[in-house]
Amino acid sequence: MKKALVIACAALILLGMSACEPKGELVVWSFTDEVGGLINDYYAKKFPNVKIDYSLTPTEQFPSKLDPVLTAGLGAPDVFALESAFVRKYVESGLLLDLTSIANRNRSKLLQYPIDVGTYEGKVYGMSWQACPGAFFYRRSLAKKYLGTDDPATVQTYFTDLNKFLETAKVLKDKSNGSCVVVSSLGDLQFPFYSARQNPWVVSNRLVIDPVLDQYLEISKTLHDNRWEGRVGQWSEGWFAGMKGELTDGANPLEVFGYFLPTWGLHYVLKSNAGNTAGDWAMIQGPVPYRWGGTWLGAWAGTKNRSLALQMIEWLTTNDAFLEEYAKASGDMVSNIKVVDKIKDTFSEPFLGGQNHYAQFAEMAKGVNGRLTQSYDDVIQALFQEAVTAYVNGEKSKEQAMADFRNQVRSQVGIQ
Repeated sequence: MKKALVIACAALILLGMSACEPKGELVVWSFTDEVGGLINDYYAKKFPNVKIDYSLTPTEQFPSKLDPVLTAGLGAPDVFALESAFVRKYVESGLLLDLTSIANRNRSKLLQYPIDVGTYEGKVYGMSWQACPGAFFYRRSLAKKYLGTDDPATVQTYFTDLNKFLETAKVLKDKSNGSCVVVSSLGDLQFPFYSARQNPWVVSNRLVIDPVLDQYLEISKTLHDNRWEGRVGQWSEGWFAGMKGELTDGANPLEVFGYFLPTWGLHYVLKSNAGNTAGDWAMIQGPVPYRWGGTWLGAWAGTKNRSLALQMIEWLTTNDAFLEEYAKASGDMVSNIKVVDKIKDTFSEPFLGGQNHYAQFAEMAKGVNGRLTQSYDDVIQALFQEAVTAYVNGEKSKEQAMADFRNQVRSQVGIQ
């Protein structure tokens, strides 16, 4: 009887009915002010009887703050945010509250990949209100000049897979007499290639180097050696200059055809750095579906405020009315596909020549594979990027670069 009452109460709360209005206090930690905004602008207004003790810590310091209190079981927050780069570390830790009941109750209306990222050994420990699928953003004027059209459906035919991407890079360079590069940085390729794998990095405690990663090495080498890419670092001054149409090779101007960026990359990277190229952009899926970034919510397994922690996480990551209001106000891509389907046709982005980015991202998100994500990813991928760089720059043969990579994974991660 008591269990049935609790379930009924939770359902009423999620529907916005006040008969079981939650009360109490929660300690919430985050590395991003996004969570603070969700709480202050929405949750706190909806549930004024819940007192929130909120703390914001910079991303690079957040794990070192969270780790000791979770391990010791003293001073741990009830609810906390988890960044994409380290979410699996905590999902696999055994220190988080089981959220499987929340996921199961709402599964029919939620995008699958954020749930998969938060799932370990059949149980869900992390939930997200958002989705961060990636796209390929390209300059319309350059597409017209070198491909004969700026129509997204037609341009996509030039980027249908990774080999076609390489072929088109050559076309752009040839038709521009060397002035147009397909991307400004090889760093842009990492998330699409990692998402193109069929297998995660570690299977049965052994390192798996998916065949597509050999393709990654060879395509990167070809792009570099033929100067079909801009030879600048991702996030460097040159990378941003390419968005404005101001990249040079030191002597001559270079036209950057496109950038691989996720949902947030459109609003917070490309739009804010495009300068005079604003309005000259469009987006396509590109060679493969991929994701980049995102924030999950988890709760400490030892919380004394279990019901309230679960209620907050469920409301913030699944509630239809809240997520619709939030999505319309922020433009953020939410993980609730019921909400997405309701609002996706109402968007038009002037920066993209009127293209409906929201509907495009909604379709792209369906192809993302969240089951590739593991706690090892951040470390292993950083080591693999070192191998790619060494091979591309001619510092090592491919065989030596890969042998060194395997040895580093063995010594730093303990995986054979």
